[in-house]
Amino acid sequence: MQPSEMVMNPKQVFLSLLIFGVAGLLLFMYLQVWIEEQHTGRVEKKREQKATSGWGGINYLQPVPRIMTREKIQEHSTDQNPKYHMPEDLKKKKENLPLYSERSTRGLTETSHSRGEGQALGKTTELPTTKLTEKHQGTKTLSKKFREMNWPLDIHPLNKSLVKDNRWKKTDTTQEKRRSFLQEFCKKYGGTSHPQSHLFHMVSRIYVEDKHKILYCEVPKAGCSNWKRILMVLNGLAPSAYNISHDAVHYGKHLKKLDSFDLKGIYTRLNTYTKAVFVRDPMERLVSAFRDKFEHPNSYYHPVFGKAIIKKYRPNACEEALNNGSGVKFKEFIHYLLDSHRPVGMDIHWEKVGKLCYPCLINYDFVGKFETLEEDANYFLQLIGAPKELKFPNFKDRHSSDERTNAQVVKQYLKDLTRTERQLIYDFYYLDYLMFNYTTPFL
Repeated sequence: MQPSEMVMNPKQVFLSLLIFGVAGLLLFMYLQVWIEEQHTGRVEKKREQKATSGWGGINYLQPVPRIMTREKIQEHSTDQNPKYHMPEDLKKKKENLPLYSERSTRGLTETSHSRGEGQALGKTTELPTTKLTEKHQGTKTLSKKFREMNWPLDIHPLNKSLVKDNRWKKTDTTQEKRRSFLQEFCKKYGGTSHPQSHLFHMVSRIYVEDKHKILYCEVPKAGCSNWKRILMVLNGLAPSAYNISHDAVHYGKHLKKLDSFDLKGIYTRLNTYTKAVFVRDPMERLVSAFRDKFEHPNSYYHPVFGKAIIKKYRPNACEEALNNGSGVKFKEFIHYLLDSHRPVGMDIHWEKVGKLCYPCLINYDFVGKFETLEEDANYFLQLIGAPKELKFPNFKDRHSSDERTNAQVVKQYLKDLTRTERQLIYDFYYLDYLMFNYTTPFL
């Protein structure tokens, strides 16, 4: 063959290039599939390891597991530190209590009414799937950050340099006892070194005041309306707490919540701001919530909660009651509360403090109580350097003509219940009683 005949014509060159190109593409696709299979195998292996170690994926539609079961607390009660002991009447009582059983919950219905009274159950301004997708984005990064965090957050000594008045000595002593009691309880019974819940959910009830570096966790029916008024004044949004209406407080959206910040903003504030929570005797708080939501006209609680409660727990209910949901009896409300298959979800007004503020994962610097609300609140304002003229308001936010819910009022409501029902209410709020050192009620 002559050299001139060995030269390939353009058609042969094109076909050769095409064949090599197709072969290269097929090889590339094969390598890509192989690499993805290897990566998927590693991810699945990691998931299996997490599952076996108790660190599986989080279902954000389900409530967070209780910090610690009652049985586990009772296991350790014999070696309770005498310095931070639970009340004697509580010790005697708990041996005779039925074992605590976690109430079953049902997905989205258990997260109802966290957005205000005016919204119907499940109604949102944006699609739930959109919101969940946003929350799920960066889950791997969040998990890594959690592992890197020193959790639970360390408790800091209160900065008392701004308190000049000696009249706060007794309040300060009480405050230190409360902080120490809660800290010791959580050390002994917290049962976790990492948060078991999504961080944004954990801080969703915490309000932020950046000027004075305050984080306030809202516990409904424990002075929260007036506390939000104070935060608005500190933010410069109002000149006086006495001029702010109920609707402006709860629906005005003037205050920022901690879950509106990014991960860095949340963690920085948790570590550097003064964190406060105000609590109330669980039984008083429950009765107060019932009186407020069911004994007065209410465009949200009657049609949503009232109708469902009457339908399930009132035999032979009349058509009018079934249609408008008004007139729920306290006993019916308690049947709903204790039912493991509630016809409508839980609500922040009677949810446990442990599930609202996570006091064993977020170490609060200040623990106030509704029973000493004005004294505690005004001392806290001294601690954070609030203007001297700013005092905590003492007026009743709504239904001002009604008698405040106190121990005597609670006793009247409990008379309609059986001893077993009263016992089960106590069981329901058992951890709140223990964490905040409340005396066991007479049942």
